Amino acid sequence: MIDDTGLRELVLEYVKFVAPQATMESLSYTLGVFGIIIVAGIISLYVTRFIVSERVTRFVLKTRSLWDDELHKHHFFRRCGHIVPAIVISLVAALLLPEESKALAIIERVSMLYLAVASLLIISALLNTVEDLYNASALAKRAPITGFIQVTKLLVTIVVIVLVISVLINKSPLILLSGMTAVAAVLLLIFRDTILGFVAGIQIAANRMFNTGDWIAMPKYDVDGEILLIGLTNVKVQNWDKTISTLPTYSLTTEAVKNWRGMSESGGRRIKRAIHIDLRSVRFCDQEMLDSFANIRHIKGYISDKLATLREYHQSQQIDETDLLNSRRLTNLGTFRAYLQGYLRNHPDVNKEMTMMVRQLPPTELGIPLEIYCFSANKDWVAYEGIQADIFDHALAMLPLFQLKPYQRDNIARLEN
Repeated sequence: MIDDTGLRELVLEYVKFVAPQATMESLSYTLGVFGIIIVAGIISLYVTRFIVSERVTRFVLKTRSLWDDELHKHHFFRRCGHIVPAIVISLVAALLLPEESKALAIIERVSMLYLAVASLLIISALLNTVEDLYNASALAKRAPITGFIQVTKLLVTIVVIVLVISVLINKSPLILLSGMTAVAAVLLLIFRDTILGFVAGIQIAANRMFNTGDWIAMPKYDVDGEILLIGLTNVKVQNWDKTISTLPTYSLTTEAVKNWRGMSESGGRRIKRAIHIDLRSVRFCDQEMLDSFANIRHIKGYISDKLATLREYHQSQQIDETDLLNSRRLTNLGTFRAYLQGYLRNHPDVNKEMTMMVRQLPPTELGIPLEIYCFSANKDWVAYEGIQADIFDHALAMLPLFQLKPYQRDNIARLEN
């Protein structure tokens, strides 16, 4: 069995073929060892890659689980292969070079740097895998973790950078960290958005404020669309005109944001719009109007019940129904409001389980606003707009039957007068 000394003497014999005067302390021996280390590192790298590509990849593709496929997708196994050359370089150098040799110290530092960078790449691939698997699960709809993954990557990168610098200057990482307190203010300034984004990410995740796929509106930034990504420092939103808006993550917690998720998860989408009725068209209903209203299906029962109630009231109060000053009478506006209420109750696309009413708002210089307040059962944007338009098309078309007129400012008529 050949020990370390035997290996070094064997290498020295080969080196003497080129440099006969070579010794273990000579430069020619050191260069020969460097060549052996480089060859050993390259061979170990290619052997490892061959095993990963031929054996591991074939095994991964045969399994039914998804996690190993995601690891393969992000080159986790391929990056793990870089650990072997780093270890081989360190071992070969320790075997062939004396312990007090400066070349050994340099090679060990290089192998440690190589190992640190490889570890960083491996951890990054592992975190990317975790992120993809999480985003594909149902939990991703409750709380995004993209920001936390990015923070973890940043922390790991900082740790690796500190280790690399400590190896290069041959100082303890603790000493290096203690000396960084002087530049803490500068680091806080550089990573201001990162720190604010991290804090905002914790608030968003803990309170389930936003998630990818949510429809948000931020008038201050002219944003109205769906969240594509909530990152550590930025949020990407695809507006409905297909443009992409990028916002600071902390703006979701510091600015006014409307989140339409509640509407999406509810049973309907709100319809809230008013028709302005001309005040001059409001009047009491005469008998001819009541007879025509009685044939309308949606208010047939309402008319009969109201007339019976008024008849009982007049009899109890001994009021002649022809007495226009003291009698109670139906109005065309109140009857039209009852008609719209019945129309909504029978509309197939209106959610009957949610708030539904037709109400009068305070009169203005534009007339009496008659507001329809209900919820569309279909929440899709295109279908919702169609349902809302159909309801108001019908309401406007029915106004003349109740002898009502919508208010519309006529500038030409005003100029002529």
